[in-house]
Order: sequence, then C-alpha cells, then structure tokens
Amino acid sequence: MAKNFKLLIEYDGSHYHGWQRQKGDRSIQGEIETALETITAGRVTLIGSGRTDAGVHALGQVANFQCDTGLEPAALMNALNSLLANDIVIMACDPVHASFHARYDVRSKVYQYRILNRALPAAIGRQYAWFIRKTLNPEAMRAALTHIIGRHDFRAFEGTGSVRQHTIRHVFSAELTEQQGRFLIFQIEADGFLRYMVRNIVGTLVDVGLEKLNPHDFKRILDSKDRSQAGATAPAHGLTLIKVNY
Repeated sequence: MAKNFKLLIEYDGSHYHGWQRQKGDRSIQGEIETALETITAGRVTLIGSGRTDAGVHALGQVANFQCDTGLEPAALMNALNSLLANDIVIMACDPVHASFHARYDVRSKVYQYRILNRALPAAIGRQYAWFIRKTLNPEAMRAALTHIIGRHDFRAFEGTGSVRQHTIRHVFSAELTEQQGRFLIFQIEADGFLRYMVRNIVGTLVDVGLEKLNPHDFKRILDSKDRSQAGATAPAHGLTLIKVNY
C-alpha cells in the first residue's frame, strides 16, 4: 500500500532552472524524483508547495510523494542525501496522512530577499544577495511597505505567464530590517504569491530607496494594477523561500 511522505528541503538554486521538472534542464524536482526512483525502483511524482524560479534558493521548501516502500522515513532521507548533489539537502522526511498535499494545504509562505547596499561588492556570499552600490533610504522603503499589508490585487507586481485564477493575495506581514555589513533584509509572508511577485515588489521598493519614487508612488502603482508602472524585476539570486506554513 502506498505511503505518503513529506520532505523538508534546503537548496541552492544557482545551478538549476527552478523547482519544476523541465525536459533537458536540471531542476530541483527532477533531481529529487530521479533519486527517489533509483531508491524505490518505481515511478514517483514529487508535489512541491509551489514553484521557485531559476536561481531562487530555499531553506524550507516542502514537498510530498507517495510510494509503496518498506523503508523507514529516516532511511529514505539518508538514501536521498547520498544520491543528491551537495546543493540539495533533505532536512527532514516524515510520514503524513494520505490526504496531505504539499501545494493545496499551504496556509502561508515566507520569502526573504537580501540586498547588499555598500560601495564594494561581496566576494563571499555574493550569490545570495543583490549588490546595489548607490545608498538606499530604508525609512522610505519601510513606509512604502505599509501599503501592501492586507488583502490586495497584486496585478501590478505580477510577471508574465502566471498560472493563476485571480491576482488577489493576502499579505500578513512585510518588513525591512538592516543587518551588519550593510545588508537590507526584506521579508514577506502571504497566503500565496504570483509569479515574480516578490522580485517585482523588491525592484519597485529599490526605486523608492533610490528616491526615484516615493511611498505614495508605490501605493499608486499597487492600485493601478499595471505592471508597466512598477520597477524592474529584482535578480533571482537574492530570493530565498524561508518557510511554508500548513
């Protein structure tokens, strides 16, 4: 009888074409499915909590799969980690109820975007932050963020090609903190995200920080539902999926 297993996954997305399996390209889903099929000698479909784009990282991606195996969860986890490249690590493997679905059961997700704002770039860790040399204004950026908290239509921050029924999302929290070394850390929790939504918000937020826009302009762009009025899409490598809540 098939059992349902839940995986907690950490990965560096630098060398992958995103989460979703793609013909001819390396993906996180594809790598894990291949390893699972080697272990179980059967066809396995891995269901992720959602897609991450090419170059995006994760500390807390969640996925589930069903298979008929006598292996214990700990043995499955160890076997997976022995087969996967060292930039994908299974942090936990747990048995779950047959009805658990990693995508449909999501209550919220937390993403974090890192910006390095100083005169010189980083030699170490540069693949995890967007380097911006010009000085940003964090207070203006924080003022802009107050406008996205709550339930809104985020069409102005939607990338082309989104697969969705509607563009309304509920943002539970959005904050910008400063860390030693001139890092600005943007963190957002919402019940769901449109394609490129976080990166488009960050790109527009940076325009506020550079004082090309003010916080009122940011609200006007949100209300416009017009992607052409928003800023450029921030680079993928600064974005990390931190946690998925169920």
